[in-house]
Amino acid sequence: MSKLAEYRRLEKHLAEQLQALEALKGDAALKKEIEFETALRGLLDQYGFSLKHIINLLDPQSSKRASASSTSLGTRKPRELKTYKNPHTGEVVETKGGNHKTLKEWKTKHGADLVESWLAK
Repeated sequence: MSKLAEYRRLEKHLAEQLQALEALKGDAALKKEIEFETALRGLLDQYGFSLKHIINLLDPQSSKRASASSTSLGTRKPRELKTYKNPHTGEVVETKGGNHKTLKEWKTKHGADLVESWLAK
């Protein structure tokens, strides 16, 4: 697309957005919402409250719901330590995950099923 075509396309888009903005400026519902927000913010400043105070006043359970959902998502039970003992060499590997270098080598050499049978319980 040439620069001139892109310029004209953006200019047309801007004109459409300005027209939509002008239509919203005349909307009675928008004027009412702006008036309400201005009055509410004035009252909050006058009495020294914040929006969080008002939310907690109107819905005391909202903070409990928010904190409960965030804590349940962030915690996870720690992985347990697994100990593998190679019966051929007597070598012992302790790991919490399956991404251990020596364990991977054993699994490629002897097979994953056989290595899993070496897990000390």
